[in-house]
Amino acid sequence: MSFCSFFGGEVYKDHFQTGVYVCSKCDHQLFTSRSKYEHSSPWPAFTETIHEDSVSKQQERPGAYKVHCGKCGNGLGHEFMNDGPGKGMSRF
Repeated sequence: MSFCSFFGGEVYKDHFQTGVYVCSKCDHQLFTSRSKYEHSSPWPAFTETIHEDSVSKQQERPGAYKVHCGKCGNGLGHEFMNDGPGKGMSRF
């Protein structure tokens, strides 16, 4: 499962089969289906990455980070602090 391109729409938002989400540009492992959860945003939401270096983040404003592939820098979306499925959890 390749993580979406922002120009083509998100086909994996409601996809919950077991698997690994990878960068659409370089196939770097990003998230597993175990960390995916239902969310009202138009993109899939995850609570954690596969590896510590799966993604890199740059703060855009307090509580919001721009998320990139940790290998090639491909833009993946945003992480929002305290917007996860449980109290104090973040959403990628």
